[in-house]
Amino acid sequence: MTEIITLSDARVAAVAEDDCGEALVDLRGTGNLWIDHRQADDDGNYAHLRAGALRRLVRAQRLLPAGVRFLVVEGYRPPALQRRYFEEYARTMRRAHPDASPERIRELASAYISPPEVAPHVSGGAVDLTLCDQDGRELPLGTEVNATPEESEGACRTEAPDISAEARANRALMSWALDATGFVNYPTEWWHWSYGDRYWALLRRAPAARYGPATPPGSPGSPGSTA
Repeated sequence: MTEIITLSDARVAAVAEDDCGEALVDLRGTGNLWIDHRQADDDGNYAHLRAGALRRLVRAQRLLPAGVRFLVVEGYRPPALQRRYFEEYARTMRRAHPDASPERIRELASAYISPPEVAPHVSGGAVDLTLCDQDGRELPLGTEVNATPEESEGACRTEAPDISAEARANRALMSWALDATGFVNYPTEWWHWSYGDRYWALLRRAPAARYGPATPPGSPGSPGSTA
């Protein structure tokens, strides 16, 4: 069985960062990708990715068969929102495992929500996505996007055995296209792929992450900001 490295692993935090300064780009203005609104926020952060990650995602979509599209659910996530998500799920894990150590709770929480300090979404290099047909209807992938390990009984894992043959084939198609253009998958979540962040650097054996935590688009100091 292939080792699953979670984002709580010390090896992820040990990866150096050498931010290349790429801007966060609004996917809604590209015309190349379909954007879902279930994770939409008032500032539109969810619809942003670093420029290099976006280029690779567009290339991956060109590899899909005719009539199949990516449906992007969420890209960039501000640090404060990431921390809130992590703390909320950690509380859920503490209720479910009252005797677990803080380290174990962090590990359990990291299987579903990344620790804020190493979170791929905070870098602007991660994207949650699924597949849809040319009319926007989602294809079977075995679970809903963002299904927890508890509610999906583990079927959210990319290599979960207890899913339909059609869902397994669709996951394989996604994996083939995204892997071919440089993304890596977080194996506890079939929908989560990233490029340029610390997790990517560890799995791809890059000398450093290309993207560190990004400032929300339009804020002073954000890559490409004119403020």
